Amino acid sequence: MSNVIRVTVWNEFRHEQKPEGKPREIYPQGMHTAIADYLKKQPGLEVRTATLDEPDHGLTDEVLESTDVMTWWGHTAHGDVRDDIVEKVKKRVLAGMGLIVLHSGHFSKIFRSLMGTTCDLKWREMGEKERLWVVAPGHPIAEGLGEYIEIPHTEMYGEYFDIPAPDTLVFISWFQGGEVFRSGCCFYRGRGKIFYFRPGHESLPIYHHPDVQRVIVNAVRWAAPVAGPELKFGHFPVPLEPVAQ
Repeated sequence: MSNVIRVTVWNEFRHEQKPEGKPREIYPQGMHTAIADYLKKQPGLEVRTATLDEPDHGLTDEVLESTDVMTWWGHTAHGDVRDDIVEKVKKRVLAGMGLIVLHSGHFSKIFRSLMGTTCDLKWREMGEKERLWVVAPGHPIAEGLGEYIEIPHTEMYGEYFDIPAPDTLVFISWFQGGEVFRSGCCFYRGRGKIFYFRPGHESLPIYHHPDVQRVIVNAVRWAAPVAGPELKFGHFPVPLEPVAQ
């Protein structure tokens, strides 16, 4: 397996194309470009982008087969994502491709399919402070961070978050209004690793925050596939050892 991690940064890319508004001002080339530009500066990563309105949402068979880790941001157009593309992405995750689901991607078809739950939550937009506390300090995704990440203005997500219990919880968020949220969740599905990371509202410069950027690159490295054993299923008529009759 190559030491280079091939990353596809996927974005709905609808908010940023509206002629007026904060998303276009903050991310003139789209959130995917902001994320990809940072990742491209990191050693050992080969990065490309894909967006909803490209043919096949930019996720052709060739792109999927040559992606080791995918990041996913969606919000208002989850329903526009084709079901057959979702199934192809899911198949790749189960086969070992890493998936980093960002912010409102919790409602994406791919995340809900992999979780098997509604993935619903509470939310509020008041521009309040958020602190993401590191609760797994030895986890690779927390490498290089302090005890917490502070985001001065953000959208609130609150519990209950209708997801399965994470295999590892890396971050818990506290919001100025009093709510808490499981904001950094690791899951295993098949051979694939999934990380849900809460920050990333489209009208705030959160993907320019150095610690948020650090978490994303750490998550990409953690979620990359490994050269594990070949999995075999089905009927095995010949035992490994002689069986006494």
